[in-house]
Amino acid sequence: MAIDLKSFTPARVALGRAGHSLPTAELLRFQLDHARARDAVYEPLDPASLGVPHVLLHSAAPDRATYLRRPDLGRRLSGADDPVIRPGNYDAAFVIADGLSAPAVHRHAVPLLNVVLTKLADWRLAPLTVVLQGRVAVGDEIGFRLGARLVVMLIGERPGLTSPDSLGVYLTWDPRPGRTDAERNCISNVRSEGLSYEAAAATLVFLMNAARSRQLSGVGLKHEDRHLEH
Repeated sequence: MAIDLKSFTPARVALGRAGHSLPTAELLRFQLDHARARDAVYEPLDPASLGVPHVLLHSAAPDRATYLRRPDLGRRLSGADDPVIRPGNYDAAFVIADGLSAPAVHRHAVPLLNVVLTKLADWRLAPLTVVLQGRVAVGDEIGFRLGARLVVMLIGERPGLTSPDSLGVYLTWDPRPGRTDAERNCISNVRSEGLSYEAAAATLVFLMNAARSRQLSGVGLKHEDRHLEH
């Protein structure tokens, strides 16, 4: 019995052939998807288009070209933003950053955030911040300087050939510069063809509550550990 693999995945499988090469339609589709992924990396984030109140920040990378060549600069804030950040007594801080896909942020960051915020009535939240030319780790510095006990980063993920607009969510308990990836939790592939807003929000809120209860995040905190809810 023949199985149509294309019915199970958007990945490039069972493409067919034309002589020793791909069919023309598949070759053109590949080139189009490659162009979309490349454009996603270079598209600038428009903070005003998000339509939500926020504090605008900048990483130490002054432009997109530097950001792509120097990941380290995207992990820390520009010194010019020092007067903008005011510490407080916050349970959590939400940060939005362009990352490697501004389209992901434009399409999915605010819709996801709106779903999450309905489930956080008992959390004291810092003002929303948006970072231009930001990497994941810049959220740790922002959370630390805001005095937040936990930081949640919504960021555009590295585009794939079938997913140029995938949003990633990173959670870190006790944020501060120098935190490692092992000390964060990640929810990936938030987009129309991937993880829905409701599913991502449910996972994030569970992890936030579990992190606050256990005062940790990262490899020691698993979404599968349902016993943490009791």
